[in-house]
Amino acid sequence: MDFSPTSTAHRRLAHLARQRFVEGLCAGLPALDKTVHDFLTELMGQTATQRDMQLRRDAWMGHQAHRKTWVEHLGRAWRESLAPPPVTGRGTLNASKAFDGLELLGDDVLENKIIASRMALTLTEHVAAPFDAARQRTQHLEGRELAGTDILRPETLCLHLVEQWLEVGLQRDHLQMVIDPLQRELAALALAQYQALVKLYDEQGVVAQDDLRARVRRAAAGPNTGSPAEPPPASGPVGLASQALQQSRAALGRPTEFAPTRQAASAFMPPPPGMRGQPVMAGIGSPLVRARQRAQGVMMQLRRLLTQPTTGYDMVKAPPASAALAHALAAHRVSADSYYSDVATLVEDYSPQAVVRVASAVRERSVEFKKKASTASEKAIIEVVALMFQSILSEDRIPPSVRVWFARLQVPVLRVALAEPEFFSNLTHPARQLIDRMGACVLGFDASSINGSALEAEIRRIVQVIEQYPETGQRVFQLVHDEFEKFLAKFLTEKQGTSRIVSVAQQVEQRETLAIQYTIELRALLKDMPVRDEIREFLFKTWAEVLAMSAVRDGAQHASTAAFKRAAADLVWAAGAKPNRADRALVIQNLPALLQSLRQGLALIGVAGPEQDAQIKGITDTLADAFLSKTASIPQAHIDAMAKRLANLEDYIGDEALGDMPLSADNIEMLLGIDASSIHVIADNGAPVQDDMVAWAQQLPLGTWFTLDHNGASTQVQYAWHSQRKQLHLFATRDGGSYLIQLRRLGAYLQAGLLVAQEEESLTLRATRDALTKLDANPERLLG
Repeated sequence: MDFSPTSTAHRRLAHLARQRFVEGLCAGLPALDKTVHDFLTELMGQTATQRDMQLRRDAWMGHQAHRKTWVEHLGRAWRESLAPPPVTGRGTLNASKAFDGLELLGDDVLENKIIASRMALTLTEHVAAPFDAARQRTQHLEGRELAGTDILRPETLCLHLVEQWLEVGLQRDHLQMVIDPLQRELAALALAQYQALVKLYDEQGVVAQDDLRARVRRAAAGPNTGSPAEPPPASGPVGLASQALQQSRAALGRPTEFAPTRQAASAFMPPPPGMRGQPVMAGIGSPLVRARQRAQGVMMQLRRLLTQPTTGYDMVKAPPASAALAHALAAHRVSADSYYSDVATLVEDYSPQAVVRVASAVRERSVEFKKKASTASEKAIIEVVALMFQSILSEDRIPPSVRVWFARLQVPVLRVALAEPEFFSNLTHPARQLIDRMGACVLGFDASSINGSALEAEIRRIVQVIEQYPETGQRVFQLVHDEFEKFLAKFLTEKQGTSRIVSVAQQVEQRETLAIQYTIELRALLKDMPVRDEIREFLFKTWAEVLAMSAVRDGAQHASTAAFKRAAADLVWAAGAKPNRADRALVIQNLPALLQSLRQGLALIGVAGPEQDAQIKGITDTLADAFLSKTASIPQAHIDAMAKRLANLEDYIGDEALGDMPLSADNIEMLLGIDASSIHVIADNGAPVQDDMVAWAQQLPLGTWFTLDHNGASTQVQYAWHSQRKQLHLFATRDGGSYLIQLRRLGAYLQAGLLVAQEEESLTLRATRDALTKLDANPERLLG
């Protein structure tokens, strides 16, 4: 059937296609809702802090109360979007511009767009090929580009979802909690509907004009484009490769396309907490989110390149490698050692000249593989991987010995890229993560400090393990990545000075954790006992620290710790009323031993001299007053139960939510009796810090190098260690210095730009960007 655009029949078919698309989505809403319900139910059953458990309960209860309404409202919103959008001033879906340039946006509107844009990124990753096919054919029928608010666009679907979630009374924080499983299920649902839409068009004989010249003519003739028409593309493989790159750039640059480029990415950022509820200027956001958006933009550009008709790469399920190429890859694995020995790798020649020879050798091997390839997609993948490693091997900040071993990973990575399309869409693919982690850890070393080191030996071992596996896929890369993380945690703290500081920091956190937990348990024990306020305050604020310090230094079951626990019970009993003579005599008899235990405990936490005397006097005055009191006494059974529970306190202590702990050099000196003057302690000072910065601080990868600006001095530091609860973080300098930083202060340093990563992008992401730049300048090489 000959379809020429603009006829009524054609517009009717496009409208019918949208109707079926929306009805298919609506039919999948119960499954979408069930995914959220199952995820929250499973989350409820997992162990977490008290605060997190409460948040999860609130999310589950909120979803239970509003889930039916949400499904109904979302289905209605999707169906209503089939009608032409009215012109309004609300600034949501009806706005004519979506994130172009700077505009004043309400806080709620902006945050809705932020969440929707992130969801749409994931959605676009899964539906790129069928969405492009459906979009091109719909545009062919209607003779125009899809509107920015068209229901066929992933960002429109996601924005409706977010808006209706909030409209029915569900909370934005709870949406963030379930966003991962929700967007995965939505992506699967949308993928099926886009495929059904393409099938409908196929049945009706609708074929899109996949001609760049037609697109250019439409763009040049359309209103408000202002862009000149591009010249016709050349014919043949070279011209097709160039066309693919031009289409990729055009798609990323068009305002109506969803693609977070460097400029557009800043428009998706959340406003600072101080501007909540106010109109904000689009473009404000945290460095972490900006970096993620830039990274996603690079990966989207790469995916668009590889899925163009000229290459035809299937980003969901890759076909098996052609026979000749598979044979060549297998032969390389078997002969890898002998192959690289020709360029002096195995005789430990780690000079810059050796790196040049190895880089030349792997480039020649890529050319050989390309000759064996039988499809355009295989040639494109080989070229992209080769250009990525060319970038990695030219990074002169990586010591030559490491670059030599990185070169040997090119063929295993190529095998992964050919078999697993996820390598080109997932920044957390194990192969990428492994190279990124190894690269980030060695960027701060020179050749003399790393050659022959345990780190260089571990990298060599990892490469050899990967080469020897007959099947190189995610499994082996994930395996060695986990092994490298374990090695790194030990390697970064094995220096004598660093290991001692780590030991101290661990005990600081342990002590503060126990102090908080002991306080919680003491409050529970004394809840229903008639204990004087002075004694309660002493037990909660002072004696809990004594118990924690003793447990850390000597052990929870040590005799001294047990004695301090018994002293707490004795003090509670002594501070109660003593109406009969026998009890009063017993108090007088036991008082000297009790006061001696109290003095020993106070001395343990550094309370001595006049300060100690003042605290003891306060306690004796309280005891004397209680001695003469005529009020009811505390039953002995309660005292015995308290003593028993205190003796086995560790059996009852739970993992409660903990705040930031006090930290100082004095605490460290008191714990181990060492001079802490060489340790730079950067404690929490109450400076305001955004929650997302604190979350970022908890996600920093070990081994990463930073520039730390502390007290006006700039220092290169490596992230060496964090405590179990990530309340304490240790950064080491090349000369053996150490900075121990508390969590919220670390977030404040990140927020203020006082702690800056030396690398804004990961190694493989930068290599991907470099590869795309080279292909942009020389597109003939992609398929040539």
